[in-house]
Amino acid sequence: MTNHPLFAVIGGSGLYKIPGLTEVTEHFLDTPFGKPSGPIIQGEIQGQQVLFLARHGVGHPINPTQVNYRANIYALKKLGVNRVISINACGSLREDYKPGDLVIPDQIFDLTKYRKNSFFEDGLAAHIGTADPFCPDLSAHLYQALKDSGAKVHDQGAFLIIEGPRFSTRAESNTFRSWGMSIIGMTTAPEAFLAREAELCYASIAHITDYDVWHAREEAVSVEMVLKIIAKNTSFVQKAIAELAENPPPEDRSCSCLSALDGAIITNPDLIPAKTRAKLSLLVSKYLEE
Repeated sequence: MTNHPLFAVIGGSGLYKIPGLTEVTEHFLDTPFGKPSGPIIQGEIQGQQVLFLARHGVGHPINPTQVNYRANIYALKKLGVNRVISINACGSLREDYKPGDLVIPDQIFDLTKYRKNSFFEDGLAAHIGTADPFCPDLSAHLYQALKDSGAKVHDQGAFLIIEGPRFSTRAESNTFRSWGMSIIGMTTAPEAFLAREAELCYASIAHITDYDVWHAREEAVSVEMVLKIIAKNTSFVQKAIAELAENPPPEDRSCSCLSALDGAIITNPDLIPAKTRAKLSLLVSKYLEE
């Protein structure tokens, strides 16, 4: 067993707990960016400590734009997590990616406009690389665990993130298809980019719940449809998480996520305000030591 949580799971629409979690405790944290969406649940699976956070809060009162993504990621980092598994509902923009399938996306196209998308502000600027926004190592482990669970899973896809909370118009949906996007959702950005700034490995399990609104022969997306598919697929996620806990990735990470800020901070250290240094010390202290 590791001396810190093996990984954290951020649950999306329809997934508000991890079935099978034992020895449960709750963490009520505050952060320099405010409070997380709700209590962070810590428990045990297969002898490993894991964390769970409901992205939209207990009872789902928080819409996608109002999620405090910065507080959520910061809190998980503060609790010692190195790897984050995001659970996302999504619509398919491809005929061959069918409702009920799962996707481990490898790309993001961010169309959100109103969200705090960086930790860096108030006199400290940094520019991280996000050419490949998901951790390839964690994504590969998730893909294999889901295959072993019996799920129909795709190992790549461009994930288009819209502001929400409304669903797309048909004109928008067809435009997104013409761009070559694979799936569409509302919550993976800026979450993935903040995880990269926090030097966490981050990967998504995206549940395809519908064909958005472009498919003439299929029913347009609805909340009922989303929740029905998520409920059906929960067992696959449960099995995959248990598999990862039983056969975890190596504790020593070999990906570049753990050094994402190396060379990214552009501000002259002598000019960084003391208050900002303190606020971001959890993320940047190793790069700003005297």
